[in-house]
Amino acid sequence: MAVTAGRRERLLASSWWRAAAAIGAGALPALTFPAPSLWWLGYVALVPWLLLLRSATTARRAALLGWLGGAGFLLAVHHWLLPSLHVFILVLAGLLGLLWAPWGLLAYRLLGGSPGPGRVAAALLALPSGWLLAELVRSWEYLGGPWGLLGAGQWQVAPALRLASVGGVWLVGFLLVAVNVALAALISAPRARRTALGGVLACGAVVGWVWAWAPVPEPAGTMRVAIVQPGVIDGPGSVGRRFDREEELTRTLAGRRVDLVVWGESSVGQDLGSRPDLRERLAALSRTVGADLLVNVDARRSDRPGIFKSSVLIGPDGPTGDRYDKMRLVPFGEYIPARSLLGWATSVGKAATEDRRRGDGPVVMRLPDANGGQRIGPLVCFESAFPDMSRRLARDGAQLLVAQSATSTFQHSWAPYQHASLAALRAAETWRPMVHATLTGVSTVADPHGHLIGERLGPDRSAAAVYDVPLARGTSPYVRTGDWVLYGSLAVLAVTCALEGLRFLRRRVRKPAPERE
Repeated sequence: MAVTAGRRERLLASSWWRAAAAIGAGALPALTFPAPSLWWLGYVALVPWLLLLRSATTARRAALLGWLGGAGFLLAVHHWLLPSLHVFILVLAGLLGLLWAPWGLLAYRLLGGSPGPGRVAAALLALPSGWLLAELVRSWEYLGGPWGLLGAGQWQVAPALRLASVGGVWLVGFLLVAVNVALAALISAPRARRTALGGVLACGAVVGWVWAWAPVPEPAGTMRVAIVQPGVIDGPGSVGRRFDREEELTRTLAGRRVDLVVWGESSVGQDLGSRPDLRERLAALSRTVGADLLVNVDARRSDRPGIFKSSVLIGPDGPTGDRYDKMRLVPFGEYIPARSLLGWATSVGKAATEDRRRGDGPVVMRLPDANGGQRIGPLVCFESAFPDMSRRLARDGAQLLVAQSATSTFQHSWAPYQHASLAALRAAETWRPMVHATLTGVSTVADPHGHLIGERLGPDRSAAAVYDVPLARGTSPYVRTGDWVLYGSLAVLAVTCALEGLRFLRRRVRKPAPERE
């Protein structure tokens, strides 16, 4: 009995250790994102987690380790939400982490034991596909959106940006997972090391082929864009004082021959329809600078019920009529899903006390011919995380993508840097430069290749900066073909499930029936 009790204690301790290790291993890839930006870690970050999964004692425990690792990953990527959501972020990470339970089971099935070349070859396709499926499901806006996609950690790597122009951030993520799977197999599957090495070489060949043969955007002139970042302005009367500071900074742009001035999200805190004085001040700024202003109004509208976040184009005579209402809202920050059930979140964090309203569709705005007549596609805040939205704007004719953001709530965290990095990915995917303008930093601009240009306005700056933004003509392969990587991954998973089902049925048929007495 003493031996049995001791063995139970050892098994329990081992289980707790493996659970903690899975959470830590799942969190490791978060270091590839800003602010650490250890992009090179992405090529090995999943290996410890994969080795834990393949060595699980049962399929059930592999699924559990997949769940815990997924929760650890999401919690690490979104840890800066903790001050706003408090304990609720733990609940969300736990629920969404379940998406990686099937991935853990798949890793156990394909890499567990002593896999041969066939199983490792299948793992090189199925495990990246399974990872993308988890990312696809959690990318649904009502589950939090596609913040922290694995491929997004490669935003400053030129070959990765070229890959994004062909298959979006999804292709970058697929190849990252494939490299990690191959390295895990090199360590743990001696019978299939040639196959694993071939997987690494195949990933390198794909990158080399894209770099050598994929088309690149053709130059199409430049556009002079100014970003106005007022900086942190808090306390009583902050809405009015912020507007005054934005007005002051914008006046400094007079005579600099800009084509467009961009203010950040919630830069105007009162409805322009009911405030003719604000409309006239903005129109006067447009006349002074000689360019249209793209501002963002966060207020209860006078012409429609509810609060909207709206990108509004202002010309010398006031609002031009071009207006985009934000479509995809931040869960809990701008609305509460199933408020009747989850409304209690307002009592434990900074969740929205009133749901904001959604816009009806994307809008492409046209600047006056005197300022080049370019077409711009606005996005508001976390909408820049959605590849499909920028892709749609590019297909609709936008020559410049503009994201208006405000991350002042998370000023001293990784969030502003993570958000700004998305401009590079969206620009590379669409061949359309992106301007990322914020209230408090980080503001930045990416060219059609996804490379950052000009100075970056950090969270300690209050300034107006001018950028000569290169434009491009042509349609990127990703804009033209869409999410073919996701469709291919779903096909791979369907084939994998079908083959596993056939193997299961064959085992059942071959199993001898019990003898009757």
